[in-house]
Amino acid sequence: MNSLSSKDSNGQLAQGFKPRHVTMLSIAGIIGAGLFVGSGHAIAAAGPAVMLAYFFSGLLVVLVMRMLGEMAVANPDTGSFSTYADQAIGRWAGFTIGWLYWWFWVLVIPIEALAAGHILNQWFPQIDAWLFALLSIFLLVVTNLFSVSKYGEFEFWFAMAKVVAIIGFIGLGCAVLMGWIPEHEASGLSRLMQEHGGFAPNGLSAVVGAFITIMFSFIGTEAVTIAAAESDNPAQNIARATRSVMWRIGVFYVLSIFVVISVVPWNDPLLASVGSYQRALELMNIPHAKLLVDGVVLIAVASCMNSSIYIASRMLYSLGKRGDAPTLMKRTSAASVPRAAVIASTVLGAGVTLLSYFMPAGLFQFLLASSGAIALLVYLVIAVSQLRMRKVMQRRKVTLTFKMWLFPWLTWLVIAFICAALGVMLLTPEHRLEVSSTIGLALLIALVGVVTARQAAPVGGALPVVSPP
Repeated sequence: MNSLSSKDSNGQLAQGFKPRHVTMLSIAGIIGAGLFVGSGHAIAAAGPAVMLAYFFSGLLVVLVMRMLGEMAVANPDTGSFSTYADQAIGRWAGFTIGWLYWWFWVLVIPIEALAAGHILNQWFPQIDAWLFALLSIFLLVVTNLFSVSKYGEFEFWFAMAKVVAIIGFIGLGCAVLMGWIPEHEASGLSRLMQEHGGFAPNGLSAVVGAFITIMFSFIGTEAVTIAAAESDNPAQNIARATRSVMWRIGVFYVLSIFVVISVVPWNDPLLASVGSYQRALELMNIPHAKLLVDGVVLIAVASCMNSSIYIASRMLYSLGKRGDAPTLMKRTSAASVPRAAVIASTVLGAGVTLLSYFMPAGLFQFLLASSGAIALLVYLVIAVSQLRMRKVMQRRKVTLTFKMWLFPWLTWLVIAFICAALGVMLLTPEHRLEVSSTIGLALLIALVGVVTARQAAPVGGALPVVSPP
């Protein structure tokens, strides 16, 4: 263990992120294959009405980020909402949502690795896809084992490439729709809505189903509060990133999907199979559309996998700091990196990757289903924590420089909306397994948390634990 320094005794993280790292991470750090490929499934299911699903999903994320920003600016912490749940709701809540969130990002590692392996196998078919998947995980874990500034630099350029690609796609699509490029044709949104069954051809129930798919691609926006805790001015960086979430969602998700549905008929048989961006470029007669999109998707999945390892390791580190994970997880290296947490998260992610290839497919699908509703549970915990934390801070006359809008009415509205969405998912056959397995896993973890919880000092040191209701 000679690679560990005296910093292991106190387990502190370094403030290695530069402002430009945090800014770029907040802009595009978690955009993975879900936008470039998975959005095709949502469009094929809901038709042009998928814009409603993207709008309401984006609005929910904006409101949740505002609530999280209020707590994070007042008390920046690597554990983020898990720490705030510990403070505001109870030890069991922080324990449960922390482990659920860690589990979610551990499962994202194989999802993105499988996508990377598939693309690379198409380019080099003589090498099995699972070898490429494992190789990609190995290469990216190396960037996480060095200083956080090295990870930030890698992720900065990954995110920059995604931003350029999405803006280029939007610009090209708008030029084609406006008729500025005569040799390229697109149908136009109004024509597509008139000729292919109208705005909501499959009804509003399909929009609800698309909402669930979209929420899976949105989760990770909140991770900027985790990363900002390792920057020089965390409160300022969190506030800046939280304020920018509205235009980020508007440009990178809503506007780009608007371009797609204006170009591609929702019932195009290739939409779900080849991906929304690739199909749009093909219909716009852009040469080498598949190669272009595959290159962008490979960068996107590498970026998202890189972020997955980082986020999972930091949440595991935070759980270790609070005594909710093995003590080893809170130790840091000479570069102030929680290497044990990085390695543990990555090894499990790599194991699930191999599992997906060599074990029954049903087992891997069940593991994925167990994380299907975690995004909504995370947002619900954030809303409840902010509702209770604000009352404590008001009682203690804490001056807030960053506040949730229209408190408490919007907070209660978000809570009601999330509960309604979970209820609808339970009643919908195609999403029932996701909700039931996620809630079952949450109850099991909560039971473990209640049984093993110890009386402890306030987490984070800024605010006392609020008595559970």
